Amino acid sequence: MLRRVLPLILCGWLWAGSDRAPVLVELFTSEGCSSCPPADRLLETLDSSVIVLSEHVDYWDQLGWRDPFSSHANTLRQETYARRFATQGPYTPQMVINGAAEFVGSDARRAMQEIAVSAKRERVPVRLARSGTNLQIETGVVAHGSDVMLGIAEDSGTSQVTAGENRGRNLRHVAVLRSLRKVGTVRRGGVFTRSIPLGSEADGKRLIVFLQNSDLGKVSGAGLLVP
Repeated sequence: MLRRVLPLILCGWLWAGSDRAPVLVELFTSEGCSSCPPADRLLETLDSSVIVLSEHVDYWDQLGWRDPFSSHANTLRQETYARRFATQGPYTPQMVINGAAEFVGSDARRAMQEIAVSAKRERVPVRLARSGTNLQIETGVVAHGSDVMLGIAEDSGTSQVTAGENRGRNLRHVAVLRSLRKVGTVRRGGVFTRSIPLGSEADGKRLIVFLQNSDLGKVSGAGLLVP
């Protein structure tokens, strides 16, 4: 029922000229965690309506199964969120909405509530266009100084897990983050306009650009280009 109903609930929030609301939904997950597959499925359901990122952490990798999509950079990002949200520490699955709210990543009701709250807030437009090997980024005026972040993500991924808590399961993922880097900053009251060179690692990948206050604060705008 959730897969059929959720896009209908979200359709009133869509950004003009896009098929997704400019809300960034991050999921910290791991193939070594038996509680994560329901959250992975929820993220896949949300994918048609908001901008999603599946960020696989590496601290489960020593417990029977090495997640092929895991990255220590994702773990460090989650640890910074843990300090900001004053949680007891990083955990999986964890969902973060626009850098402003965190909760257990399989909680569909909470996800819809937090997305609804974020979708009602004023957003800074983020316009993206790809030209050859460059990505053109243009934003509207920002109300707070922000980092401009560029994420490169696999459109999807699958694994046949042969060990650990999910042994014997075939797991599917969407928007699997492969790299995330700051490509610039923009001051309060300013705009960001720049052409960013892309390497071959961006070929066939999703490109996600978002504006985030320093120290993993709130996300004020986000844009997406799909392959």
